[in-house]
Amino acid sequence: MTNQILVVDPLERQDILRSLASEVRARILDHLTRGGPRNVNQISEDLDLPQSTVSSNIQILVDVGLVQTRSEKGRKGSQKICLSTFTELLIAFKERPPAQPSDAIDVSMPIGLYTRCEVSAPCGLCSPEGVIGLLDVPDTFLDPDRMRAGLLWFTRGFVEYQFPNNAKLAGTPVKSVEVLMEMSSEVPGTSKDWPSDITVTINGHEIGTWTSPGDYGDKRGKYTPDWWKLAGSQYGDLKHWEVTATGTFLDGKRVSDCALSDLELNDHRSIRVRIGVKDDARHPGGMNIFGRGFGNHDQDITLRLLRG
Repeated sequence: MTNQILVVDPLERQDILRSLASEVRARILDHLTRGGPRNVNQISEDLDLPQSTVSSNIQILVDVGLVQTRSEKGRKGSQKICLSTFTELLIAFKERPPAQPSDAIDVSMPIGLYTRCEVSAPCGLCSPEGVIGLLDVPDTFLDPDRMRAGLLWFTRGFVEYQFPNNAKLAGTPVKSVEVLMEMSSEVPGTSKDWPSDITVTINGHEIGTWTSPGDYGDKRGKYTPDWWKLAGSQYGDLKHWEVTATGTFLDGKRVSDCALSDLELNDHRSIRVRIGVKDDARHPGGMNIFGRGFGNHDQDITLRLLRG
C-alpha cells in the first residue's frame, strides 16, 4: 500500500473524531493499518472480539472513510475484506486567515485567471490534478485550462489580474488597498539561496519590489499534491502588500512612497494588479505563485479594499 496520509481538522471532521473515540474501533483500525487487509472473521480472531462487535464497528469506520471493504470469493461463497484507507492519520488545525474586518471588501482571484501575460521560459502551469499544457512553452499561458491552475511559474515577465472595483460600485471611500499572495523565486530544481526581485504594480503604478530569498523545496508544501515531485517548488512566503494614504507597506514595513491617491481608484471601474520580474531586475530569479491546492496557504490571490 502506498503511503496515504489523512490530515483531519477537528473543527471540520467531528465525525472522524467520534469514530476514533472507541478503543475497539481504534484497535481495529490499528490492526488493519499494520497487518493489511483482513476479513471480519480474521479480525474477530486476531483481536479476540465477537464477530458482531467487529461488524458493527467496521461499518462506523467505513461510514467516515477510514476503512474500505471489498468482496472476494471465499471457500464458502463471497467474503468481505476490510482494509485501512490511510497509512497515517494526523490531527491538526488548518491555518486560517485572520477574520475579515467588517468594513473590508475581499475578492479572491484564482491564479490562472489573469487577463494579460508576458512570460519567458522556464515556465509552466499546474492544477492540483496535473500539468496544464506544455512545460517551458510560454504560449501555454493562453490555454483556457489555465483557470484551473494552482501553481504557475516563469523566469521573467508578468501576469496581470483585473479585479472589480467594488468600492466604486458601492459608492464608498477607500482608506487602503491590500494584496495577499503566496510567492517564491523560481530555479530549475530548488534552491533556498536564489534571490529574485518580484515587483507589484496596481493600475500601472509600481507599489514596490520584494526580494524573495529562494525557491523552497526542502519539504512538501502543506497543500501541494503528492504527484508533484519533491525536487520542484513546494511552497512560498505569504506576502501582504498594503497601499495607504501615506505610502505602501509590505508585511507592515514601508517599502515605497506610492500612496492611495496615486492609484486613482475613482477613475477606474477595475483594479489591475500586475506581478512580475522585470528585465532589468538586479536579482532576476524568476517567480512562483501558489494558489489553491498548492503551497502552505490554501488561498487565491486576495484583493482587499478597506473602507473608511
